[in-house]
Amino acid sequence: MTQHRPVVGIVGLGTVGEALLGMLRETGHEVIGVDSDPAVLARLRKRLEDTGSALVHLTEDTAGVYRADLVIEAVPEDEVVKTEVLRRLHTGCADGTAVVTTTSSLPLTRLAIASGRPGDTMGLRFLAPPLPGGPVEPVPTAMTSPATVAAVGDLVARLGLTPVAVDARHGADATALVYAYLNRAMTLYERGDADRDSIDLAMRLGCGLPAGPLELLDRIGLDTALSALAGLWTRTGDDSFAPAPVLTRLVRQGSLGQKSGHGFYTYDGLDAPADARRSAPLPGEGIGVHRIGVVGSGTMARGIAEMTSVAGFPTVLVARDADKASGALAQIGESLERGVRRGRVTSRAKTGALELLVGADDIGAVGGCDLVIEAVVEDLDVKRALFARLGAACKPGALLATTTSSLSVTACAEASGRPSRVVGMHFFNPAPVMRLVELVRTEATSEESADTARALCERLGRTTVNCSDRAGFIVNYLLFSYLGRAVNLLDRHDADIAGIDAAIEQGFGHPMGPFALLDTIGLDVSLAVQRELYKAFREPDFAPSPVLEQLVAAGWLGRKNRKGLRSR
Repeated sequence: MTQHRPVVGIVGLGTVGEALLGMLRETGHEVIGVDSDPAVLARLRKRLEDTGSALVHLTEDTAGVYRADLVIEAVPEDEVVKTEVLRRLHTGCADGTAVVTTTSSLPLTRLAIASGRPGDTMGLRFLAPPLPGGPVEPVPTAMTSPATVAAVGDLVARLGLTPVAVDARHGADATALVYAYLNRAMTLYERGDADRDSIDLAMRLGCGLPAGPLELLDRIGLDTALSALAGLWTRTGDDSFAPAPVLTRLVRQGSLGQKSGHGFYTYDGLDAPADARRSAPLPGEGIGVHRIGVVGSGTMARGIAEMTSVAGFPTVLVARDADKASGALAQIGESLERGVRRGRVTSRAKTGALELLVGADDIGAVGGCDLVIEAVVEDLDVKRALFARLGAACKPGALLATTTSSLSVTACAEASGRPSRVVGMHFFNPAPVMRLVELVRTEATSEESADTARALCERLGRTTVNCSDRAGFIVNYLLFSYLGRAVNLLDRHDADIAGIDAAIEQGFGHPMGPFALLDTIGLDVSLAVQRELYKAFREPDFAPSPVLEQLVAAGWLGRKNRKGLRSR
């Protein structure tokens, strides 16, 4: 017997309302959508034309939802407006009809009482725009009836949303952290230091985020984001919240994001952007790289050598001495064995990779390589000295790459004596697993060198993003300002590490909160990156944290030694 799907009304077809309408449509519910703006209805009707959505009815008249089994109020975050809408809904709808408000910041109990039927009223709180499988917090008041709670719970389950519980204070902290990060991403884009697709791809692949920052802004609604940033700026006086000029320009011209069909991206349907970067086909064999050298014996050097040898490239790994070279090869063998056990590589691929790997302790061993990748300590003087040696040792035309995450690629290129043949290739740890490479070209890097590096990365199964030669590139520039702001919250007496992490993870769908992420990166590594970024930019968000300095001095390094902000 087919289970009855309730008829659902939605009043307010902005970011949240339209997203919920789309999810209800996809799950076969009859939906009645109401909005007072004819332009909103016209845009939505046009975008629904090709979907055959006979069960979606759009109207300007709130009375259209009075026959619904459940009604969702999703009008702008204004207490007077929401109260009036809730009153009208409870006046027109049958007794016992569950009415849900999507307020994220207004006092729910006061709204419920003012509505006239507090027993039939409860909240659904979204920190990020709704997505299938995404988080939502069902929020009843002390007066909400069990029937209303059950009806809303059933709807949440039907939509495939994940119920979570986020403390309001922690949610506010999480929201402020995310909006500062989004604002910085817009500034990076506006300066031209990275293009739209590179910024979004970098943060999705480099940090495992569910959406890139510009994509998320389009989903939130650029007018909504502008209002939120302006409010945070007014309340705090913190210039990190001063809305990026590009945001204001887009809103003024009516580019509001997904709901208007165009924002940072252009949309030709209800969901995915029509003009996002598509995956390029893998290149052919003629990339000019047949033998690869890797200089270094640490975690990153070993990971890169493992990756290139698994991909079928003869690879020589050069360490400071013979013991370090043989030790690095042994560790690569152990890593490949773990990969076999986990199904990441085949036994045949492991055997083939080890046959292609050679260890050496003399820089001259890379003389016949077509590409040499430097992966030594993150110290500019050390790297420059090494590039001077590579420039002398490598054959003419060989491509040189640095894996630096925060230092100047230009400075390394100048030291090599062949700056047109030097690029930055910032791999992410662990290199055999992470798919992202930040590809950095200097003003002197030739087009051929950049194309060769990009083609090689694709042969390795990696996705490249383009960025200019500036400290932190894309990921670290955006990530460490966010992490620095999170650590600064600990100066406040009511800050809660676990609570803020939970709000970021549950409210915004991040794989881990900022404090867990700091432990994973390493508190010592994080502090070192902060110092380099602060040296380059002198911005408060990058200032080395006294908290991290004290923890590192005391030997608290994070997950690596099980002593950190979250690690024990």
